[in-house]
Amino acid sequence: MEMNYTIAELDQLATILLQQFGHKRIWAFHAPMGAGKTTLIARICKQLGVNSAVTSPTFALMNEYEGNGKMIYHMDWYRLEDEAEARRAGIEAALEDADFSLVEWPEKAPNLLMEDTQHFEIEILDREHRRIFIPS
Repeated sequence: MEMNYTIAELDQLATILLQQFGHKRIWAFHAPMGAGKTTLIARICKQLGVNSAVTSPTFALMNEYEGNGKMIYHMDWYRLEDEAEARRAGIEAALEDADFSLVEWPEKAPNLLMEDTQHFEIEILDREHRRIFIPS
């Protein structure tokens, strides 16, 4: 499955993704820098009931949010050196404990992802347009 979208359509995209894949606990976002991963994740979090500002956890590695009584982790693994560093930082435990985890740069520690992780690949088409691929 694939869809083209613009920034103006992010709320619609978040709704579609949650309707189709909301049963999956871990979502992994594969995309180049500047593709809008954090912006899309912020819209998803909003729809999950997160009322606080959703910001990039690049330096903290993960931000924890509460939405509708559920624990949501937004993780950014860009700065990780390897999986051992991720384990030391508590990433593995957080993935197991969270009700919902949204992971940017999952390729930095792919073995920490569970088998039923939902993967999304975002491609930059131009300044305003993106394409999301969703492997089945």
